[in-house]
Amino acid sequence: MDENAIRAAIFIQKWYRRHQARREMQRRCNWQIFQNLEYASEQDQAELYKFFNDLIKHMPQAAGRKNQYQGSAHVSVLEEKDDLVEEFGDIVNAKIELPIRKNHIDLLIDVFRKKRGNRLHPKYVALILREAAKSLKQLPNISPVSTAVSQQVTVCGDLHGKLDDLLVVLHKNGLPSSSNPYVFNGDFVDRGKRGLEVLLLLLSLYLAFPNTVFLNRGNHEDSVMNARYGFIREVESKYPRNHKRILAFIDEVYRWLPLGSVLNSRVLIVHGGFSDSTSLDLIKSIDRGKYVSILRPPLTDGEPLDKTEWQQIFDIMWSDPQATMGCVPNTLRGAGVWFGPDVTDNFLQRHRLSYVIRSHECKPNGHEFMHDNKIITIFSASNYYAIGSNKGAYIRLNNQLMPHFVQYISAASQTKRLSFKQRMGIVESSALKELAVRMRDHRDELEDEFRKYDPKDSGYISISHWCKVMENVTKLGLPWRLLRDKLAPGTDSQKVNYNRTLDLLDTDVILEAEADGMSVMDALYANKASLVAIFNIIDADNSGEITLDEFETAIDLLVAHMPGAYSKAEMLEKCRMMDLNGDGKVDLNEFLEAFRLSDLHRKEQQDENIRRRSTGRPSVAKTATDPVTLLADKISKNTLVVEHDIDPTDCESKVIDPKKS
Repeated sequence: MDENAIRAAIFIQKWYRRHQARREMQRRCNWQIFQNLEYASEQDQAELYKFFNDLIKHMPQAAGRKNQYQGSAHVSVLEEKDDLVEEFGDIVNAKIELPIRKNHIDLLIDVFRKKRGNRLHPKYVALILREAAKSLKQLPNISPVSTAVSQQVTVCGDLHGKLDDLLVVLHKNGLPSSSNPYVFNGDFVDRGKRGLEVLLLLLSLYLAFPNTVFLNRGNHEDSVMNARYGFIREVESKYPRNHKRILAFIDEVYRWLPLGSVLNSRVLIVHGGFSDSTSLDLIKSIDRGKYVSILRPPLTDGEPLDKTEWQQIFDIMWSDPQATMGCVPNTLRGAGVWFGPDVTDNFLQRHRLSYVIRSHECKPNGHEFMHDNKIITIFSASNYYAIGSNKGAYIRLNNQLMPHFVQYISAASQTKRLSFKQRMGIVESSALKELAVRMRDHRDELEDEFRKYDPKDSGYISISHWCKVMENVTKLGLPWRLLRDKLAPGTDSQKVNYNRTLDLLDTDVILEAEADGMSVMDALYANKASLVAIFNIIDADNSGEITLDEFETAIDLLVAHMPGAYSKAEMLEKCRMMDLNGDGKVDLNEFLEAFRLSDLHRKEQQDENIRRRSTGRPSVAKTATDPVTLLADKISKNTLVVEHDIDPTDCESKVIDPKKS
């Protein structure tokens, strides 16, 4: 071969390898942003659980007793007469009646897959939820699943409101039947926009095909999580006149969902995992109906609170496997544990199991083996973070419990029209948008820290100082040097124009995304049951009133677990303001009203801060060629979501050989 040709081939090969390396680095960077943001968000939410735990620890006399405001509503909601009113808008003319059969399933799929005219009458929504809750209530905590008749079973992981993925699974794998049973492993709702349809369809499948559909509870089958991650707002928007009643029924479904399944007495299927103290015998004996929310203290009906029992449920919902040995607190999520291969071996041996199937983590290919193939993660929501970000998958297990994976991606035609560069641009824009929204929580602190390294007020600091501030303030553990060009666009290679980072956070696309989101404190304010639970624990003498001394103890814990909302002095002053009659005590109504007014005031203050910033510094977007404007426009364009009717045939799928996984 000619020497020049060889050199050219070597040059092309080197260029291609560098190109592939850059692409892989970009993909990993985006993936790290998505995962670290997701875990950091859940870590914030788990602080509520820790706050309750510390409240109970410091006020043990209040834990476990029945309160006059607690308990009765949850017992009777299934027996109460429906108090539903007509909804306005495009309610579909579709009738659902008992018993639910295959023709009803076909009807629901046809209705739900449409982008418009897809709302059932609220009485049918209530019917499905009520009947499902009544039936689920009769099931054991761990459902026994067998392949004796079917010779196989299908296991699906997180769906997170992705109705298109659920319909793809049913299209590719068939409807449930005695020869085609399913296990759905939790996290049906939140994050996606069609969570209510996913939940209603799964419950209808469960009712229509008894003993062939098994539903496990995930950590997002929880009203506290739903207040933070979108499902409650979804229900409110779809049924504005009936959402309170519908959400009460959904709570009943949650509290009676089984905590896991066991296949052929050999394979455990739970949402998260386990710890070194997890006991399936104990889990089987728990009264799961007490746990309306896993993040709040259970309804104990006057009995002492068993924190060991509470922790058992928490660990199987929230835990993740790790490659290293041991069992340690899961600091990324802020809840559950990381368990190593030694913990897995001991757990399997103690319970005479072969392996465990779990979900709870998004994986690029929809599934993953760990711990010498004894832990299988399955995740069924494709395009979870953005179009093209990941594939979904489900498992088919035969009678010998050999897993076979089917990997797929929904809405495949949308990705086929895009080049690789366009797909990466969409994923990158989605990652940057989520990151910028998270950074806005710390915007003022970022600005203050940047200015400490800029005594001359030049607007520029060194790259190392910029990275140091970004990590110290956000604590996200991201590769900030790689992200500098994206978060401070248009700066040179030696210094960073930090004002461009701040300007990006003040652009319309980021402000609108922030307004659509919800912080942990927002979720706490919006979830009356959590506030009532806090009041009940603080009310140590069960008088229906709390004193300033009782409230001060709770404030110390609240400030410790949820910093940044208010200082201790501010919250004590608010407590005094709650005391309208000056008797040194606050009743429940005063307590709830004070939080409502504080929430309104806080949001008004946020709007004022935005107005102040816009007049205090040069305009964010002066010209169409400004680097920040260009980046904001790119993010806005790439993250615009256009809804279509769902076509379950519009998918790409393939069977994965587990030996090659």
